[in-house]
Amino acid sequence: MRHVDSFEIQVPPPPPPNGVPRSAWARARRRVSRWHRPYILILLALDYGAVSLASYIAVTEFENSRVGFQDRPTLFTLTAYLFLPLGWMFTLWANGGYDRRFLGLGTDEFKRVVRAGLVVAASVSFLAFATKTDLSRMTVGSALLGGLLIVLVVRYLARQALQLVRKRGGHAGHRMILIGTLPEALEVYTAVTRNPAAGLVPVGIHITDGYAAARGLETPVPVYAGRDVLGLVRELGADTIAVCGSASAEPGELRRLAWQLEGSGVDLVVAPQLTDIAGPRVHIRPIEGLPLLHVEEPTLSGPALLAKNILDRLVAAIGLIVLLPVLLVVAIGIKISDKGPVFFRQGRVGHEGRTFRVWKFRTMYVDAEDRLAALVDQNETDGMLFKIREDPRVFPFGRFLRASSIDELPQLVNVLKGEMSLVGPRPLPADDGDFLGDVRRRLLVRPGITGLWQVSGRSDLSWDEAVRLDLYYVDNWSLAYDLSILWRTIGVVVARKGAY
Repeated sequence: MRHVDSFEIQVPPPPPPNGVPRSAWARARRRVSRWHRPYILILLALDYGAVSLASYIAVTEFENSRVGFQDRPTLFTLTAYLFLPLGWMFTLWANGGYDRRFLGLGTDEFKRVVRAGLVVAASVSFLAFATKTDLSRMTVGSALLGGLLIVLVVRYLARQALQLVRKRGGHAGHRMILIGTLPEALEVYTAVTRNPAAGLVPVGIHITDGYAAARGLETPVPVYAGRDVLGLVRELGADTIAVCGSASAEPGELRRLAWQLEGSGVDLVVAPQLTDIAGPRVHIRPIEGLPLLHVEEPTLSGPALLAKNILDRLVAAIGLIVLLPVLLVVAIGIKISDKGPVFFRQGRVGHEGRTFRVWKFRTMYVDAEDRLAALVDQNETDGMLFKIREDPRVFPFGRFLRASSIDELPQLVNVLKGEMSLVGPRPLPADDGDFLGDVRRRLLVRPGITGLWQVSGRSDLSWDEAVRLDLYYVDNWSLAYDLSILWRTIGVVVARKGAY
């Protein structure tokens, strides 16, 4: 998903704006964002149950056997199953763990859970020390660490359920009105709707310039101009206003819009023209009341890259040893299916334009290259790749290898040699090694066995979309992002999504 960075403007709630009846304003407030209320109640119940479960396991395993525990069971019961869970929930609330803006999207929710866990641990330690309570360190540590882990797990599962509801029915989302010029608004529309699980649903565009040129154009949502923004919010049942690009360039205009929305329950976000830049690279630095967005350079060297290279080679070495029996079985299967070499070697372009020969299990008949000319007209992709969903050159066992991604396993040899990485851009054929424009930027890092392109659709993606995802990875990669992509790859491989 193309990343649209935004910051929220928070203002205290005053009475309704001038000219807006209090009753109409109250009705507008009641219509916004009701989906989060039952979801938060579910999270409260899950958090309470998670901490109680962790306490039960800790007490059962470590505390019951301690001498003297039988003399104070009531105190332990109240602490383990009432005070500690309530303390957790209060700390989560104080850290924004139930704020609807952070639910269902991004990592902020989980960061707040971890922060709350640290606060709870520090508070329990301080209280135990101040009251000189005789507690088993193992019991307390198990309860606190177990509570944090179980809360994170149930939060993750709750998010998956929420995103499933959003994908299937379009419910439980934020209804957005986009304000700006039509090109800017459509760019933000494309970005926020690329991932339905994010729950951002544009319901209208209010253009600030170029209305005459926009008339008659087909747009995915209705386009308005010259309307009162508050009236449009009530009419469309929106709960979020996104100011796109230069719409906020007029001095004081954005501030007046924030004043108009005071007390409405409607969120105001600003979508600057910083597409495909991840949040960690963007920092807000206010200077004399002016919030400046500072964009850090991408990390393409340093300790993090060294750690990535060491991890790549270590995992590749272990993987080749552990998977050796599987590789031998696959090699025998290929020999039985079609006489010819087991491996397919092809030149690819790697880091800084250096070429190398990639290792893959052969999945096509030996005369596949000779038959290519007759199939060119059936190509189902654009750009530099050639893909056919039912390619007649692929033998049956090879089709299974492609669907399960087992044919990619020999690339661990390339990773071990430092030619590839576990995670990175798609390795491209080195027919002439000449890549122009934005595509050249992907050569700043090593290509990967898996990558953002694989977990986002693989062969189902257009060439432009695959390039965009590769460039996004180059500009925003991190070790945590690599681990996230590796985790998502497991689900994609199991589902066999986009593999043919």
